[in-house]
Amino acid sequence: MATAFSCAASKASESFIANLATAGVENCPVAWTVGADAAEMVGRDSYFQGTTPLDTWVGYLVVIGFGALFSVFTTIVVYLDKTFAGNASMTSEHFNTAGRMVKTGLTASVIVSQWTWAATLLQSSNVAWQYGVSGPFWYASGATIQVLLFGVLAISLKDIAPSAHTMCEIVRARWGKSAHLTFLFFAFCANIIVTSMLLLGGAATVEALTGMKYELASFLIPWGVILYTSTGGLKATFMASYLHTMIIFAVLITMITLVYIKVYSSDQIYSFLDNTVSYSPEQCMAIYSTEGTVETTFFYSGDKEVLGVTEGTAQYACGPVAGNAQGSYLTMLSADGLMFGIINIVGNFGTVFVDQSYWQSAIAARPASAAKGYLLGGICWFAIPFSLATSLGLASTALMLPITRGEAGSGLVPPAVADNLLGDAGAVLVLIMLFMAIVSTGSAESIAVSSLVAYDIYREYINPEATGKQILWVSRVVIVAFGIFMGLFSIALNAMGLNLGWVYLFMGIVIGSAVIPLWNMMTWSKASGKGAIIAAWGGFVLALVAWFVGAAVESGSVSVSTLGSNPVMLSGNLVAILSSGLIHYVYSKFIDPQEYDFATLDANIHLVEQDTAGLTEDVINKDDIRRSKRWIIRRGYLLTFVLIIVWPILSIPAQVFTESYFSFWVLVSIAWGFGAAIVISFLPLFESQDEIGNVCSGIMNYVMCKKVEAEEYAEEEPAKEVDEPEKEAEVAAEEDAA
Repeated sequence: MATAFSCAASKASESFIANLATAGVENCPVAWTVGADAAEMVGRDSYFQGTTPLDTWVGYLVVIGFGALFSVFTTIVVYLDKTFAGNASMTSEHFNTAGRMVKTGLTASVIVSQWTWAATLLQSSNVAWQYGVSGPFWYASGATIQVLLFGVLAISLKDIAPSAHTMCEIVRARWGKSAHLTFLFFAFCANIIVTSMLLLGGAATVEALTGMKYELASFLIPWGVILYTSTGGLKATFMASYLHTMIIFAVLITMITLVYIKVYSSDQIYSFLDNTVSYSPEQCMAIYSTEGTVETTFFYSGDKEVLGVTEGTAQYACGPVAGNAQGSYLTMLSADGLMFGIINIVGNFGTVFVDQSYWQSAIAARPASAAKGYLLGGICWFAIPFSLATSLGLASTALMLPITRGEAGSGLVPPAVADNLLGDAGAVLVLIMLFMAIVSTGSAESIAVSSLVAYDIYREYINPEATGKQILWVSRVVIVAFGIFMGLFSIALNAMGLNLGWVYLFMGIVIGSAVIPLWNMMTWSKASGKGAIIAAWGGFVLALVAWFVGAAVESGSVSVSTLGSNPVMLSGNLVAILSSGLIHYVYSKFIDPQEYDFATLDANIHLVEQDTAGLTEDVINKDDIRRSKRWIIRRGYLLTFVLIIVWPILSIPAQVFTESYFSFWVLVSIAWGFGAAIVISFLPLFESQDEIGNVCSGIMNYVMCKKVEAEEYAEEEPAKEVDEPEKEAEVAAEEDAA
């Protein structure tokens, strides 16, 4: 296949081609020549333009059918766990902590699953569409380092607060009620923002691909999460998340293979991207027009109202990229790409460190697996935005598909490219992949919110003597209520004109100020509780002020559009995290210094059913934990330094990539994608082969009518009951009398 396409070979009409020739256009978009829909791409003002590649019933099948499928799956898993693994009852402790014995592979798989948002799949390709190769890199690296560094907090939690159920319990135990209420607010904000992005991106894509009404999709999607999360609790959710991750990686590998191996090659994509930036503004206007002339163009926004776009802004990927070296997509020297990277880094610290779901995964992991699971999960997750956007995101600009800026901002780049490559099958694959991301992260967010409400509101302020059954009931009710609320809330956000890209950039402004105080809580004995409260609220207020002032200074007005620009979002994000860190340090160091003894922290956190699975001395080995802490600190800091400093600096001398350099870049993305898929798919199975064997043996014995005690199949660390204080006192009195 030739690497350049003349207009004569395209499916455009003779008159259209003649008009383009008058404008000096010799090579037409690849999308006009390749594919079954090539003729339809000519003169098209948007990719989807009100039509859908799939029937509406497909949307209902995926949204409702997959929800029912995973509900059945987790119900069966829970039944098998009860019957053949020795877990005879579902306690509130087990429901919310998964027995605190999850192994490295499953921990890593869960981290990948819950960190793969709709934005991971959709927004990462949007920034590739906007900035080129720097977009996927900064999305991936800017959101990986938080998971790597959270490994430090994960192992610290196992050391100083192994009995915790939520991060806010730890805040209450160390800093008291006022700090507890403060960080409870930020925790709920994190859960709501993350779930909002899931539904905003997910519902928009379901609507674009199937025609299913946005409002209906927003309301129905959470029910797939509600059903199986409320049924199986955290452990069954982990098992379902493993299946989600496998499906996501399967689609990822398919898309990489199509773009760079089966349909095109890295050399062809390189040539196409060079062609995309070779056009002048007048030539772009002629290409994106109804008749091939400047006079009939729809290249600029005109009177079309698009979020974040002012009148006269180019609506399509055509011509040199502003702010990039030589206007190329093939460079890491991108001013806007770097700015996005900084926003991404700051914002994602909030959505990891302030999100209860990541603390809950750390709580559920074995001490020996906590640090390794987060490190491995971060490395494997990097492949999803990096490899997916390097294939689908760059292909969208290389082929010059008529994707508008508004469609890209709503996350429609991946489904557009998949539809162009595979037709209906591609659209179905992206829809399934997206639904996997929504339900996996959605289930983690749902059970995180239920834990916060059950332990930090109901047990703390409403019913301090709550029993395990009451905690379990509250947890399940909250999962249902939160799902319904988020469906309605995402509809409201869409009505306000907020899309996925806007909310993604905004999140750090709201929750960034809580990051450093939470880090200090777990790692710094001098950290002041009063200082943490002042820092969190002070940073939040200063961030909002900087955000509004920045919009007014840059654009002269404050609106949804002006607040959504990169420089304005950057100012708010930076002020949030840096000001709160400075305030907390100064207050703790010079005004209210503490000398906190971390050894006393866990004594202030109380279990409900006295279920000590994962908390016994043979599991909580302080020497092993200290070694694990040194291990994750060295590797977490080193990988962070490599991803955000060393890698970008090494790519600077290349400036605009050569064909061979780009081929190497693509090779890295392919290898990383395949390697991550293999590790994350097979390691959990390898580590759990004994448990899987026990369940299989139990099923065989059941089928063959052999009676075997459940204890024979029990996990290596079953739940253990400790004596209540009254019973301990009675036993001690009897011993004294004897």
